[in-house]
Amino acid sequence: MQDKADIRNKPKPVFFWLWIVFFLQGMTPGFWMSALTNILKARGMGGWVALVFVVPPLCALISPLVGGALADQRIAANRLYAWTCLVGSVALFAAFAALDAAWNPWWFVVLLGVYSLFSAPAWGLLTTMALTNLENGELRFPLVRLGATLGWMAAGWLTSYVLHADTSPVAGYASAATRFGCGMVAFMLPHTPPLGKGNSWQSRLGLDAFSLMKHRDHRVFFLVTTLFSVPLSAFYMYAPELLNVLGDTHSTATMTIAQVTEIIAMLLVGSLMLRFRVKTILLWALGLSVLRFGMSAYAGASRSINWHIGGIVLHGMCYTFYFITAQVFLDRRVDPGLRGQAQGLLTLVSGGLGPLVGALICGWLRNHYVTADGNGWMAFWSILAAMIALCFIIFAVFYRGLGKRSVTGNS
Repeated sequence: MQDKADIRNKPKPVFFWLWIVFFLQGMTPGFWMSALTNILKARGMGGWVALVFVVPPLCALISPLVGGALADQRIAANRLYAWTCLVGSVALFAAFAALDAAWNPWWFVVLLGVYSLFSAPAWGLLTTMALTNLENGELRFPLVRLGATLGWMAAGWLTSYVLHADTSPVAGYASAATRFGCGMVAFMLPHTPPLGKGNSWQSRLGLDAFSLMKHRDHRVFFLVTTLFSVPLSAFYMYAPELLNVLGDTHSTATMTIAQVTEIIAMLLVGSLMLRFRVKTILLWALGLSVLRFGMSAYAGASRSINWHIGGIVLHGMCYTFYFITAQVFLDRRVDPGLRGQAQGLLTLVSGGLGPLVGALICGWLRNHYVTADGNGWMAFWSILAAMIALCFIIFAVFYRGLGKRSVTGNS
């Protein structure tokens, strides 16, 4: 009789279990992240929004590299991912319970920080497992990653139309339960053992990943990714608020429209990576993002919700073309023993440093430009669009690349 590990590592079961875990991984933030601003405002914590959104990226400066180093050198990535999900689910439940019980807001902030420390390495670990175990990773990774998009959409619709929790901590409880289930299912993921070696304290902290910065293109890539992640913070922080201002009472569900185009983009991005240079695809993503933020700016000026919804629709395509391409590109450009740390570094800049700065800048812009009667949104979104335009220019001028991409090559 075949043992369970052999069965799990066959192609079909590998794809199936990865898809299920990605689905649950996407559901977890889908329940509460888009609703969080409105939940806090309903609890009289509108002034805490910027601070609360600083917490996850701040924690993402600490744990992704350590998690990647553990997966590269010490612990099987599948086991590490499963246990961090289980512990994180308890912290997330406690955070929203504290909010629900009207405890001092700092309880929510601290407990959300504990959850974030355990959850920050998750996307990098999942990406490493998927690209390590999937056959034809460039083509199949976007398909398995599609599970997370559908999970996010499902959670948004459940929050708005089943749980009626657009302004309720119930969204957080549902997220915590999903996270716990994700951790349990994760024990069925294929065994992904450490492939690297490292005994120094730098290696154990994941700092070997910074050796990637010796390469010019890597420096440009990580710089632009960090800068691009700054204005993207506004999508989760303030796009739902503008929907409310423009008359939408089910903003959490409306935000899931972005995932519709994200699905389309994920079905296309694998073949696009085989036909076009990475530089070309990333520039498309940046250029479309300028347009996307411009549409929200026009919505703020015209008071037309359709323009803002149009920008949300475009967001899914922009996000996929940039970050899915980035994950696959990075996986193929590093040594196998450094993959976890490389994905951890990507998480650090795209989920940590960039959003941390973004939460502070976007919070300041919101308070400086947007008035109590709902004016000022045009200036808010226009400034963010200009930031992305700067990213486009930097990447177009300074990134060189290695030519057209192939299944095993680089670009």
